[in-house]
Amino acid sequence: MAPDMGDLADRVRGLMNLAGGGTGCVPLGGRLFDVVVTATGHAARAMVRLMDEVQIDGCGPVIEDPGRSWLYWLVPPGTSLRWEPHRYAICLGRPYELALPPLGRTEPPGPYWLRPCKADRLVPATPLRDNLDRFQPAPVPHEVLLAAELRSLGCPS
Repeated sequence: MAPDMGDLADRVRGLMNLAGGGTGCVPLGGRLFDVVVTATGHAARAMVRLMDEVQIDGCGPVIEDPGRSWLYWLVPPGTSLRWEPHRYAICLGRPYELALPPLGRTEPPGPYWLRPCKADRLVPATPLRDNLDRFQPAPVPHEVLLAAELRSLGCPS
C-alpha cells in the first residue's frame, strides 16, 4: 500500500470512529482545519456568544476541554501559516493532531462540542482574531503548549 493510502485509511478510520460515538484523531493542516487554542472562562464564552452573532446560524465548531481549561476553535486550513503571534491565543496546523470528541458529546465529562460541527462551516479566523484583544481570554496557552512540547493534542502517541 502506498504511504498516502495508509494515511488516508487512518483518517477514514478515525472519522468513522467519531461518527460511531468514539473519539477521532485528525491531523491539523491539510484540507480539514487548523485550530486556534485559547483559554476557556467568562471572556472566552463571551467571544463564543459574539461569534454566534458574527456567523450565520451561529458560531462554527468549538471544542471545550475542561481538563486543560482550553477552547479549540476549528478554523480554515492554512490559517496557522498566516497567523501572526498573538498574546491570547496560539494557532496550530501541521504537524499537530487533535482528538475530536464524539459528535454527540455536548457536555462534560471530558472534551465536548461547545459549538458542534455543522456541514462544512468553520470559525472565521479574522473576526476571531479581532476579538481576542477585546476579550483577552486568559491564562494564555502558549507557555503550557511549549513547555509540554506537544505534538498531538489529546491523541495517543
